[in-house]
Amino acid sequence: MRCLLAREPFRIMQPTLQFHEGTLILAGADGADVERNFGRSHPWVHDYRANLYRCDAIHYSRLRQSIDRLGGDCVDSVPNWRSLSWPHVKMPELRTEQSLAIEKWSVSQNGVVVMPTGTGKTEVALRIMLNTSISTLIVAPVRDLMYQWHRRILQSLGFDAGIIGDSTYRVCPVSVTTYESACIHMPKLGSEFGLLIFDECHHLPSEVRRDAARMSIATKRLGLTATLERSDGRHNDLVQWIGPTVYDLPLEQVRGSTLAEYEVVRIPIHLSDTEQHRYDSLSKDVRYYMQERRKTEPGFTWEQLCSESAREPAARYALTAYRQKQSIEDRAVEKLRVLEDLFRLHFGTPMIIFAGSNAMAREVSKRFLIPCMLNHCGKKERLEILEGLESGAYPALVANKVLDEGVDLPKVKVAVVIGGTSSGKQAKQRLGRILRKLGNVRATLYEIVCGDTTENQRSRRRRDNDAYQGTRHRRI
Repeated sequence: MRCLLAREPFRIMQPTLQFHEGTLILAGADGADVERNFGRSHPWVHDYRANLYRCDAIHYSRLRQSIDRLGGDCVDSVPNWRSLSWPHVKMPELRTEQSLAIEKWSVSQNGVVVMPTGTGKTEVALRIMLNTSISTLIVAPVRDLMYQWHRRILQSLGFDAGIIGDSTYRVCPVSVTTYESACIHMPKLGSEFGLLIFDECHHLPSEVRRDAARMSIATKRLGLTATLERSDGRHNDLVQWIGPTVYDLPLEQVRGSTLAEYEVVRIPIHLSDTEQHRYDSLSKDVRYYMQERRKTEPGFTWEQLCSESAREPAARYALTAYRQKQSIEDRAVEKLRVLEDLFRLHFGTPMIIFAGSNAMAREVSKRFLIPCMLNHCGKKERLEILEGLESGAYPALVANKVLDEGVDLPKVKVAVVIGGTSSGKQAKQRLGRILRKLGNVRATLYEIVCGDTTENQRSRRRRDNDAYQGTRHRRI
């Protein structure tokens, strides 16, 4: 393939542009040629070992534009993707907000689409795949989502996508993978795909996972998420790895139309006298340790305590006390009583219970004889549980974090949060599990919170986001 690279021909030999282990390499050019043809801000670094120039694969689109603009001779053997034709297309008519998201993304064909859970982000991505018809890699945060994408692609486009991950390595022109597997295999696969789709893309900016974007030459990139912001501010890095936010759909705009109307009901409870006494004693131990340390080290942090717990007995005792505190909050006896009342109140209605730990999830499962879905559950077990909930074989299910994001659930309209973090992101994701439209049925999210504990503070921080505005308080 001939392409243009310089205003003046290179002096040494015809230059070649190649993909190698997640990088681009330029051979047959010296430093003067590179600076003259790509400017002083070029990404190339001289690799003295091989006497060539090298840069991250993500720069391919930018360099390709320079090559086309400037003129000269070059052999470009980098892209290994191909155009696609789909066996059959079975896709629903797009809603207005979905069409607008596609229109905004298509301007630059790079960027992030932010849409609330249940508004059809997957349909947006599938339509973009149909429109571009180029080799595509979909990257998902967990195995469940990877297989879900595989099923949706087969149903909508008739393509049996490859699977890269979960002990499987089957690469096809359209493939699905997880973030971890993408990082591992991108040095080999970085030139195979022209379109990269990052589902739940707020996971991408972590130090390791960003390699999935950095080592790919894909010129078209799409990020999908319902909760863009990260507590560490790294969501701003997505501009570099995917592109800017091109479409952001507020929850209020689709509440009651595309999504179900809903209410959030907060149910305050209290620890038993025994639990409260133990909780206060543990809190005192943790505070005492932190205060004593800060007398000699004013800047002593909780992160330092966690680090020292591996070698310092006193720090280990304080950390153990803190975890026991959390366990008391998470597994309060009163939560089970209120949960029993809610099962009676919504008898015959499918429900999802969100626990704050695996231990509490198992306890609820044993107490009420409902299936428990945890991270280590196998693919077949998870599918059987979800199908059982949809068919009515199971009246409810309990989970810890495995259902927090992405996974398509049956149209359940009642959920109960009995534990979790202070993250507004987790709060929105859990609420989104029950917002898929089902006629005019109103969705209800119950939040059971222990008063006089730090769980109460976490609940307040969760309610800082717009999705929890108008929370109703109720005692049962």
